[in-house]
Amino acid sequence: MATQKILKWLSKPKRIIALAVLLALLILFIFCLPKPLFKKPTSYVIDDDQGQLLGASIAADGQWRFPYNDRVPEKFKQCIITFEDKRFRYHPGFDPLAFGRAISRSIKAGHVTSGGSTLSMQVIRMATNHRRTVWNKLIEIFMALRLEAGYSKDEILALYASNAPFGSNVIGLDAASWRYFGRSPDKLSWGEMAAMAVLPNAPSLVHPGKNRTVLLNKRNRLLDKMVAEKVIDSTTARLAKLELVPDRPVALPQMAPHLLQVFKAEHKKMQQTTDTRITTTIKADLQLQVTNILERHHQVLRANDINNIAAVVLDVETGAALAYAGNIFHPGESQLESDVNVVNAPRSPGSTLKPLLYAAMLNDGFILPNSLIPDVPTQIAGYHPENFDLGYDGAVTASKALSRSLNVPAVKMLQQYKYERFYDFLKQTGITTLTKPADHYGLALILGGGENTLWELTGNYAAMARVLNHYNKNGGKYNPADWHHPVYALSETKKAELQKNGLLDACSIYYTLQAMEEVMRPGEELLWQQFSSSQRVAWKTGTSFGFRDGWAIGVTPKYVVGVWVGNTDGEGRPGLTGISTAAPVLFDIFRLLPSVRDWFEMPVRDMVKISVCPESGYRAGQYCDHATEQWVPKGGLKTKACPWHQLVHLSMDGKWQVTTDCESPERILNKSWFVLPPSIEYYYKSKSYQYHVLPPFRAGCTQENVNPMEVIYPKNGAKIYVPIEADGSRGRMICNAAHREAGVKIYWHLDDKYQGESHDLHQTALNPSPGKHKLTLVDAYGNTTVINFEVLDKDK
Repeated sequence: MATQKILKWLSKPKRIIALAVLLALLILFIFCLPKPLFKKPTSYVIDDDQGQLLGASIAADGQWRFPYNDRVPEKFKQCIITFEDKRFRYHPGFDPLAFGRAISRSIKAGHVTSGGSTLSMQVIRMATNHRRTVWNKLIEIFMALRLEAGYSKDEILALYASNAPFGSNVIGLDAASWRYFGRSPDKLSWGEMAAMAVLPNAPSLVHPGKNRTVLLNKRNRLLDKMVAEKVIDSTTARLAKLELVPDRPVALPQMAPHLLQVFKAEHKKMQQTTDTRITTTIKADLQLQVTNILERHHQVLRANDINNIAAVVLDVETGAALAYAGNIFHPGESQLESDVNVVNAPRSPGSTLKPLLYAAMLNDGFILPNSLIPDVPTQIAGYHPENFDLGYDGAVTASKALSRSLNVPAVKMLQQYKYERFYDFLKQTGITTLTKPADHYGLALILGGGENTLWELTGNYAAMARVLNHYNKNGGKYNPADWHHPVYALSETKKAELQKNGLLDACSIYYTLQAMEEVMRPGEELLWQQFSSSQRVAWKTGTSFGFRDGWAIGVTPKYVVGVWVGNTDGEGRPGLTGISTAAPVLFDIFRLLPSVRDWFEMPVRDMVKISVCPESGYRAGQYCDHATEQWVPKGGLKTKACPWHQLVHLSMDGKWQVTTDCESPERILNKSWFVLPPSIEYYYKSKSYQYHVLPPFRAGCTQENVNPMEVIYPKNGAKIYVPIEADGSRGRMICNAAHREAGVKIYWHLDDKYQGESHDLHQTALNPSPGKHKLTLVDAYGNTTVINFEVLDKDK
C-alpha cells in the first residue's frame, strides 16, 4: 500500500520536477564548498621547539599569510564575536535578525551601511572572493549554511582568523600579530586584541601614519561594548584604552634565516602540499646565543678578510639540531654573501675525516690504538703529503697521529686501508657529497681532497657517540638506525632490529673519542682538566688546502657542536686554520651547554685482552720480551704481530754485532732488539730517547742480508718536478738518505756517474734533466742501494 501511495504521489509531473529540484539542491548543498576552501599560497614559517616564531618568508603572491592555525586565542574569539557576530554561537550560519537590521538601516540611510554578514558568511566571501551583490549575498548564505553543517564553530573561527585581511599585505591573525606587535597572538593584551578584531572590518586603517584616530575610536567602542556584554570589566577596558594602536609594521624575527631556506627548498623539492609551517627542534634561546657568539668572532675575523662563519649544535640521542646558524646574517652587506647557507654547502673538510679512518682501521683489525705509523717524507704516485709543521717524527702511534692531526701518518694509514675501501665506508655512513669515483680522490681523500658538509659531518660524529651510548643499553648489540643524518624536525622513528655487528664497533669508537679528547685546547693547554666544571670534549679540527676552510667538531655524550670558518667564495687567508679560527668558537658554544663531566661508558663487552708490544703498539711477536696485556677492539685479534722486533747477535760485552764468521757461537749473546727501518730510525731516534740504535758490526764480521742504508727521498718509482729558479735555470733536487751507523760515508751516483759523498747528514743536491734516472748509493762497507725515479718536464 505504501509503495502504491508513493507511486501515485509521484505520478504528477510537477511533483517529480519539485523532487528533482530538491535533489539537485541537496547535491549542490553537499558539494558547494570548494576543496580546499582556501587555495592561496601561504608563507613559509618555522617555529622553535616551543612554538616560538623563528622566521617566516612572504608568500608567493606577496602577502604575509601564515598557514591555517586551528588554535585561536580566547581573547580574539570574544572580541571578534562581540564586534562582528554576537549570536555566532547560536545561528546556523545566517542571522535573520542581523540581516533584517542591516536592510532596515540601509533603506533609512539611502545606501548600504552594513551587510549583515555573519562570520561564517565572511569566511565564504574570503574563500570565493565574491563581489558584493544581492545575488552573491544569497549564494554566501547558502554556502555558509553548508559550512556550518561541516565545520564546528571553533573551526569556523580558526578559518576566519587565518584568512581575514588585516591591512596592507597582511592576512590572518598570526601574521598580523607579529607584523603589528612583534608577538604571537596568545601574548596580546585586551587592548591589542580589540584592535586586531576591528581591523578586518576596515583593514585600510593600518596604513602607516594614517587613520590612527579612527582605528583608536573603533577599538575603544568595541571595548565599551565588551563591558556592556560583560565580557570584560570596566577596569580592564579602561586600562586597555590606554594602550597604543598598531602603527608601522615591524620586521618579523629572523633568528634562523638559513634554516628557513632549507625548509623552503626541501618543501618545494618534495612537491609537498602539506603545511608550510613547521615546528623545528631548534631552541630559540640557544639559537640566539650561538648567533651572538658567531657575530662576536666574525667582528674579529673580518679584520683578516674572513667574512663567513657557521655553526650547528646537535642532540646526540636524536640527532636533532638544537641550533642552526648557516652563516652570519648581514643582508645589507652583499659583499659578505651572508645569504649563503654554509652548513649545507660542500666544502673541503681538511682533517675532519681522520677520526673516521682511525675508527674504521681499528674496527677492521688493521691497527691497534697505539700501533706505530711511519712518519717520514713520503711520495706516492706523485702525491707528496706534508705535516702542518713540515717536520717528521719517523714513527708515531696511531692515537697520537690522530690527536696531533699529522698528515703523513694519515696518508700512510689510508694507503694501508685502501682509499677505495674508505670511500665505500664513507658512503655507508651517509656521506652524499662524494659524487665522483674513488680514484678521483685517491689518497688525498683523507686530507680534504673531497668535499663534505658541516651538516653531514656533525651527523657522523653524533652517530658515533649515539652508537657508543646505546651499545651497553642494547645488551651489546647495535641498532643500524643509529646511523642517520641530523634532523631539524622530529618525526616518528622506525624501529630497527638490533644486530650483532655494527658499521663501527663500540670499542673502536671509544678509542677514537679517547684519542680526540687528548687534543690540546686553544689557549688552555691542559689546564682545563684541573677544573671540575669544564666539559670533557672529544674534538677535531680541520684546515683545507690553501687556508680556505677552518673546521672544528666536538663531541660529548650529549651534544655535538660543529663550526666552519672561511669565505663563501673560497678565498684563502693567512692564518685561516681550524685550530685558530673555528676551535675558539667551538668551545665558546660548549660553554653555553650544560656542563657534565660524565664520559662515555667503556664498552667492555666489545673488548678483548691481548698481549701488545709496548714499543710498536702491535700484537706481541715472538721477540717482544716486554709485552703487556691490553684491552683492544675485537678486530685487534686480526692485527699482525710486531714487525720491528728481531733477534740480534751481539758480542758478550754488547758493543758489537757479530756473526759466526767472526765469533764462536758460545761467545755470541742473542738478544731481542726493537729495530726500525733506517729511514724511520733517522727521524725517530731524535724524538724518542728510549730508542736504542743497534751496535755496529765488529770489524771482520760479514753483514748478511742486512742493508743499513735507505733512501728517504726520492722513493723508488717516484715522479717529481725539479723547480725552475727565478733566473729561469733549472733548480736542484735535494736527495736524502739514512744510515744506521753514524759517521759512515755514503757515495752518491746518478746514472752511474759519481756525484759526491756524505757522512753524518746524508744529503746531496742533484740537477737531473727531464726523463728517467737511476740513483745508486754505496756505503763504506760496500752496501748498495739502487732506486729509479723520473723527472717530469713542466713544459710538456
